[in-house]
Amino acid sequence: MDTAYRPPSPAPATSRVPVALRAPFAGRTWREFLYLLLSLPVACVMFSYAVAMVSVGAGLLITFLGIPVLAGALIGCRGLGNLERVRARALLDLDVEHPEPVRPAKPGMMSWVCAVLKSGVSWRHLLYSILHFPWAVFAFVFAVTFWSVAWSLLLYPLWQWTFPAYLDQPGIQLWGNGRGDGIYLDSPPGMAIASGLGLLLVLAGPWLIRGLTHVDRVLVHGLLGPSLLATRVSELETDRGVVVDAAAADLRRIERDLHDGAQARLVSLAMDLGLAKEKLAQDPEAAAKMVDEAHGEVKIALQELRDLARGIHPAILTDRGLGPALSALSARCTVPVKVSVDLDHRPAAAIEGIAYFTVSELLQNVSKHARAAGASVDVWRVADRLMVLVSDDGQGGASTETGSGLAGLAERLSAVDGLLVVDSPPGGPTNITADLPWRA
Repeated sequence: MDTAYRPPSPAPATSRVPVALRAPFAGRTWREFLYLLLSLPVACVMFSYAVAMVSVGAGLLITFLGIPVLAGALIGCRGLGNLERVRARALLDLDVEHPEPVRPAKPGMMSWVCAVLKSGVSWRHLLYSILHFPWAVFAFVFAVTFWSVAWSLLLYPLWQWTFPAYLDQPGIQLWGNGRGDGIYLDSPPGMAIASGLGLLLVLAGPWLIRGLTHVDRVLVHGLLGPSLLATRVSELETDRGVVVDAAAADLRRIERDLHDGAQARLVSLAMDLGLAKEKLAQDPEAAAKMVDEAHGEVKIALQELRDLARGIHPAILTDRGLGPALSALSARCTVPVKVSVDLDHRPAAAIEGIAYFTVSELLQNVSKHARAAGASVDVWRVADRLMVLVSDDGQGGASTETGSGLAGLAERLSAVDGLLVVDSPPGGPTNITADLPWRA
């Protein structure tokens, strides 16, 4: 496995304008504000549809028509939910996966109706249509009022003239007794105070809008996305595919090593022994020489078989555990490696094997690419997790980008609920942490 080491990329240029001053004019702020504006009409349509159709379906339950009408209402809610996911993706940058579709147990109208009514996704879409309406009304009123007042006060000096021209008063009234006496913001200091207050409100507006849309994000993600169980099932299916592919690749590697290595050597050995047997009576010295060469071939074949067996599952790991196995592994590395294993007892055999081969591949990367003078391997336990840290003082630049060796290693770890964290700045050092479940 090869790890990609790349030169450092130039750091992105940062704006000199503070984020607080840029936020009122940022595209994100106005997209989120547009989302809140559109939420009111969309929520009105969804709420009206949900209440009307569910009421009709519930009223018709005394007849056979109520069940298909109720199922049709739920399908309509799912269709409106698709619209909400598209709107959230476009305006909130919230990419929510489509939930699992309706899967009837067998063909037929009634089977489809039963599948719709039993689907938790359908009822969560109905719940969203009802719960989103009051929140959309509140968010719309609050956002429009706050944002309008903020910008109006900020720009007050530009439109203050409309008060004496059209409203027969000098400016915004702060206090009045009803008889024409009062305090008005018509002087330059008063207009400056109003504009300053508007500036504070404008600067605070983006964060308030962001807080309002955060509630919408929670509603869309929680009610319109796939369930936790469905997501977990999808992850397990993906992980199972990764495990199957990795096992198939290992089998192909073992078959190739056997065919090209030990098997070819044993075939040659059998032929040499056959020739030695034929020459035994006629030329004993030549036969003895051939037997001696065959003896050397046997030793080489045995060593290849030991190396192959070690690549499948080393005996020292099975017999003595991670500590001695990693010490023996580090001894074959081309750079000095310090090993520290702090475990009071052994994890599950499968996890132990994954940890061993993870360290093996990482040390191979150190030998081939890191240009390091030394490395270290630390293994310890935290609660129900097995932690493995491989560090080196090499050139750095390791990456888990697609196509690199570390990307494949990260996929294999994720197949067992593991995690690979790479910290490798250009110039080094490199620290790669593997987080594995304990599963004793």
